[in-house]
Amino acid sequence: MRAAVLHPGGGPSLDLRDDVTALGPDEGEVKIQIKATGVCHSDLSVVAGGLPSQGTMIVGHEGAGIVREVGRGVTGVQVGDHVVVNWIPACGRCPDCVNGESHLCMTHMSDLFGKARFAVGETPAFGMAGTGTWAEEIVVPWEAAVRIDDDIPFEYAALLGCGVSTGVGAAVNTARVRPGSTVAVLGLGGVGLSVVQGAAIAGAARIVAVDPNRSKHGVAMQLGATEVVVPEELRATHDAVTQGRGFDTVFEAVGRSATIQAAWDVTRRGGDTVIVGAGAADDLVQINAFELLFRARNLLPSVYGSSDLRRDLPLLVALHRQGRLDIESLISRRIRFDELNDAVSALEKGDVIRQVVLFDE
Repeated sequence: MRAAVLHPGGGPSLDLRDDVTALGPDEGEVKIQIKATGVCHSDLSVVAGGLPSQGTMIVGHEGAGIVREVGRGVTGVQVGDHVVVNWIPACGRCPDCVNGESHLCMTHMSDLFGKARFAVGETPAFGMAGTGTWAEEIVVPWEAAVRIDDDIPFEYAALLGCGVSTGVGAAVNTARVRPGSTVAVLGLGGVGLSVVQGAAIAGAARIVAVDPNRSKHGVAMQLGATEVVVPEELRATHDAVTQGRGFDTVFEAVGRSATIQAAWDVTRRGGDTVIVGAGAADDLVQINAFELLFRARNLLPSVYGSSDLRRDLPLLVALHRQGRLDIESLISRRIRFDELNDAVSALEKGDVIRQVVLFDE
């Protein structure tokens, strides 16, 4: 089958091959035929070496498709089900799951580099985030396959599996944006624009969207932003919108120390700075001890939008059906598998929001 392979040492180009095999399914696992998969900034970070990888890897984590095989003991899904790939599958048994924090479950995540999910020729290979959706087939624990209605297009379902659920979840689950509040969103990729939508859904009165790429500004306004500015205009907008007090909630959806600092600086005392972007381990954020106490701001990580996909996916689908969640506007291009390297380059340049590979193309 076809798959995008990242060899040890990283890019700059992916090895697009047709001799890759998905291994399994074993007990408790399912094989999914991937029909659509998104090209996300986290994928770019893995290719570039900003996020960790080990050995030979199949890239991709945002996908949707059809269950083709089930291993022994699987009862939660069946062959023929349309499913979204959940890259933090919840076991339902660990303390985090029992406490209602399934996005922190490490039962399956702890084995990311312990079990090879693919073979590239004769070489064992791992799947990014335990998945590897830039492949025509993947094998994952059954908990990672979340059923979705058959009439939802696969490209929409793929984005619901990560970018949309992470962004909307950051606003609704992590920050719990309040009606009438003021919000700023730094970074207008697929996740950041989904944060904008989540804040609008939650009833924020003012949503200031920030990105240096002006081509994204119109989309942000369409999706619910009340003001859109470039970074150099943020301070003046902060003063005008909040009378210098600071925003109630500021989301950083880039994953860089400089934008985290910028988000922190425009958050009001008692407000929340929410970290949504996935950054590098060596990119250090420096906030002094005095500030941490006396500025009294909250620094909140938002892993996967604090989402439980089995709980949240039906809600997101309902919002989409009601016309309150726009997925189509997040898709810049639908592409073929053999265009993946070009897609990575376009994402790196900031030319696109979300590109989606359609494997039937």
